[in-house]
Amino acid sequence: MTGQAGTSNGRLRGLAGPKAEKAVSLALQGGGAHGAFTWGVLDALLEDGRLAIEAITGASAGSVNAVVLAEGWLEGGPEGAREQLRKFWQRVSLDGALSPAQQQLFSLFLGYWNGVGSPARSWLDAWASVLSPADRNPLDLNPLRGSLRDLIDFERVRSCRELKLFISATSVWTGKARIFERAELTADHVLASACLPTIFPAVEIDGEPYWDGGYVGNPPLFPLFYETRSDDILLVQLNPIERRTTPYTAQEIQNRLTEITFNANLLGELRAIEFVRRLIDSGKLSTDQYKRVRMHRISGGEKLDAFAASSRLNAMWSFLEELHELGRSAAKGWLAETYDSVGVHATLDLRAAYA
Repeated sequence: MTGQAGTSNGRLRGLAGPKAEKAVSLALQGGGAHGAFTWGVLDALLEDGRLAIEAITGASAGSVNAVVLAEGWLEGGPEGAREQLRKFWQRVSLDGALSPAQQQLFSLFLGYWNGVGSPARSWLDAWASVLSPADRNPLDLNPLRGSLRDLIDFERVRSCRELKLFISATSVWTGKARIFERAELTADHVLASACLPTIFPAVEIDGEPYWDGGYVGNPPLFPLFYETRSDDILLVQLNPIERRTTPYTAQEIQNRLTEITFNANLLGELRAIEFVRRLIDSGKLSTDQYKRVRMHRISGGEKLDAFAASSRLNAMWSFLEELHELGRSAAKGWLAETYDSVGVHATLDLRAAYA
């Protein structure tokens, strides 16, 4: 395969608008409310229209963006996908999804209403360490559940054969990643992929409990090695790899531990991609049996990294809009600088970025 990655008999595979010239697979990280940055990235890519999307792998908020995009595309093509993403993120915001009473209760659970280090926040954190999700959230409030039910037709998503979808969740019993594919997806699979165990009870699928997929694959890349034709993978990265500051408070330490945990498996897979690439280039492995992946990345850089990990639980609409605009700006910059390289060579230096 060369420049027209992901093509078959001259036609692009995947979700391809009229202007599509090249195909990629998308890898969408999870990160709670920071997934609104990914919404902005997808909005800009769909608006530009030159990239066909062969497959999407996602965890947590990444899986949510994936199914919303797929359903919206089937409804109205690229513009339908953009509109459905906007509707979804507005719906799950605290401003749009819940009644005033529910907003107050949900805000108490997640601690939006007080900053890190405040006495009330410290009190809440102390109780969170001894109370289970069932104790702290007895009504199992989850704005994601109603939004998925009302906005997403999963029967339609399952029928979208043009797009390959891979959604990860973490098996509570085994600690291993479970990858759910498009043909089996329901709202429960997405809820499982986005289930933070400190807030929500585990989601059972076929009698087995699952937690957030970000713990074991954020997102998982290996399905894109074996199940796609395109050699180009575009990673939308939410979680910073490095922070050149040392955390001291309990909340700062927990925030950094969360970021490290949610990046660990991704780093391992990226190192494996680099290792295989070097073996192929040295002639020790054949491309007949191994894929020489071309990695690309869109991230929010210092602007997104400036938000603490705890802001992943900030679902105020104004904050989601801010992240959306940041994502659009990042994607437009990436397209301007990098589009010509897609299908030709990787633009993410894995050794420099992750070694």
